[in-house]
Amino acid sequence: MPRERGLYAGPRLRRLRRERGLTQADMAAHLEVSASYVALLERNHRPLSGQMLARLAQAYDLDLKGFLGGGGDDETARLASLLKDPMFADLDLPSVELSDISTNFPGVTEALLRLYTAYREEQLALADKGADRLDPDAEANDPVAESRRFLAARRNSFPLLDDAAERLAQRAAEYEGLPGYFRARHGLKVRRLPSAVLVGSIRRLDHHRKEVLLDDGLDSASQAFQLALQAVYLEMRAELDGLVAEGDFASESGERLARRALASYAAAAVMMPYSAFAKAAETRRYDVEALGRQFGCSFEQTAHRLTTLQKPGQERVPFFFIRVDEAGNVSKRLDGAGFPFARHGGGCPLWNVHQAFRTPRQIVTQWLELPDGQRFFSIARTVTAGGGAYGATKVERAIALGCAEEHAAKLIYTQGGPGPEFSTPIGVTCRLCHRLDCTARSAPPIGRQILPDDIRRTGAPFGFSDS
Repeated sequence: MPRERGLYAGPRLRRLRRERGLTQADMAAHLEVSASYVALLERNHRPLSGQMLARLAQAYDLDLKGFLGGGGDDETARLASLLKDPMFADLDLPSVELSDISTNFPGVTEALLRLYTAYREEQLALADKGADRLDPDAEANDPVAESRRFLAARRNSFPLLDDAAERLAQRAAEYEGLPGYFRARHGLKVRRLPSAVLVGSIRRLDHHRKEVLLDDGLDSASQAFQLALQAVYLEMRAELDGLVAEGDFASESGERLARRALASYAAAAVMMPYSAFAKAAETRRYDVEALGRQFGCSFEQTAHRLTTLQKPGQERVPFFFIRVDEAGNVSKRLDGAGFPFARHGGGCPLWNVHQAFRTPRQIVTQWLELPDGQRFFSIARTVTAGGGAYGATKVERAIALGCAEEHAAKLIYTQGGPGPEFSTPIGVTCRLCHRLDCTARSAPPIGRQILPDDIRRTGAPFGFSDS
């Protein structure tokens, strides 16, 4: 009798196990095999037989076509994405070699991915420490900075959450939305109550009464987001725990902020599932308002989601995102486009994100040129938080979304407008900017000798040597 042939799909099996929050022993019990055999399968030392595939499908309600139709290419795509880093520019690794490595040596692939992520975190931490030395008031262990480094090291892209959120969105659609899903799956009723009743909360899970309570002063997009966030905390805890465990946090607050950011990421992915949203973004040429209408999301929610479209093998335009208040304080900063944000202190006042408050709710565009010659295209607009009733406090902020020059032509906002030759010269921050003739400068650059003004005064606030 001929021996049954099998399929080597170790990376796919390992990913499935991790997505379900299972140990190898857990999966072994479900499949009625030993934990050591599961380990061999994951390392591609044993093939998946037809019988084993049938057990997988039965144990995990698995769509075998989807499981076998390319999920194993994820590691190859992640490896290829990693190798785009400039430090690997001199290496020429054909895609077939990458595929061989990820397929035949999944453990080595995983080790490389982890090592690179740790390297990125360390580089960002060193950059922050360097900035701290220049700013004596900066805290040594800033939990916000910790959380930002965690996200930046991973390019604000978490395919594991994207996939899990997409499945959750599909399940919710079967019940005509999250309220019906909560009722059917968790026995929870969604109720909307006045702010005075919720006493400062905008969302609360009442285990005793089996209710999810929402502030009825929230707009529809915010209510949808809070429901999605609650669903994430109920059903994606294992995924959140696994990702947070990968981080190196010096403080509990930093870890909690990272977990909160990941949960918000997943909630946005439930509202705007990756496959559908990425396709729509490309079709609509990254029109934030149009995409928001299509998916029932706010301008800020949509802009934020656009920064996450870097799933290996399904990448779209890489964006950076920043949110500031009228005082110039940065409350959110995400970078997937290589934009050098100021880590401490204010940004450049010539960037129109700081001027968007003059034209509320209107999108303003701008080409930017950094001192090293890099050019970026940016859109900015104000957004409002709070309110919902007469007398309720509103907070006005401005957000900016941008990309590098080579991607700008894909955006609807560059259509018929001025080209990159009309870029505004900006700097990262005044202390790091060495432009001689900037009248908007608020501080002299570090390391430059200030010139006396007893004989000659320049038009700039600070005259300094050009060497």
